[in-house]
Amino acid sequence: MKLSEERLEEFHENGFLVIPDLFSAEEVAELRSAMQRTFERDDPANVREKKSGLVRTAMGLHLRDEVFARLIRHPRLVEPAQQLRGEALYAQQVKINVKAAFEGEQWQWHQDFATHHQDDGVPEPLALNLHIFLDDVTEFNGPLYFFRGSHKFGSVATWHDTVSTSFALWVVEQEKVTEIAEVCPLVAATGRAGTALIFGDCLVHGSPPNMSPWNRSIFSLILNPVENAYTKLDRKDHFHHRDLTPVQPLADDCLLQPAG
Repeated sequence: MKLSEERLEEFHENGFLVIPDLFSAEEVAELRSAMQRTFERDDPANVREKKSGLVRTAMGLHLRDEVFARLIRHPRLVEPAQQLRGEALYAQQVKINVKAAFEGEQWQWHQDFATHHQDDGVPEPLALNLHIFLDDVTEFNGPLYFFRGSHKFGSVATWHDTVSTSFALWVVEQEKVTEIAEVCPLVAATGRAGTALIFGDCLVHGSPPNMSPWNRSIFSLILNPVENAYTKLDRKDHFHHRDLTPVQPLADDCLLQPAG
């Protein structure tokens, strides 16, 4: 799958792309089944909510289930990423972020690069976050909020929030968020299950708690150029994988092939 010139220009201008219906209902069903298998295991790579104890983030998925091992090599994800960042990309992080109905907590305003740089020593903000909605994401069940065009501010001041939620995060200073909000419109990334979302390392984003009766689960693959790899080994492997082997795309129907 290749992005058109118009879509490439849109990404560079806005800092993100929403691609509706990139994955079929049958493919999403396979991913949801794999998600349930990983959630049911008692694994330190399953990070749980501070209050409810429900899974907030399940990480290292491609090492835990064959379906996700295929997904990180899916051409509908890998080929657009290669267009944007070059051929040699490694799987930096593979996870599902969940906002459980009634219980899902917020993600504070942040840029992914702050964590990649501060915690893992990634030199430049070149990583790409490639999402797939595993549930319908609406304005009611905790969608991602983006400041459109905020990537143009580059890497901004952050501080390490270790108390607000169960996931320690480098978050953007409130004064800077206010400054960005004066020139960058705030938008919600919504769409049906199977929608894809691509955004870069400096886009300022966050998401509110989920007060609705509907779950919100989103798969996330972060691909990073091999030449821009980590220089620190402070975090466990499921936070930032050490294998720098470039991902190579599989066949387009790889999710629906029999196991084995």
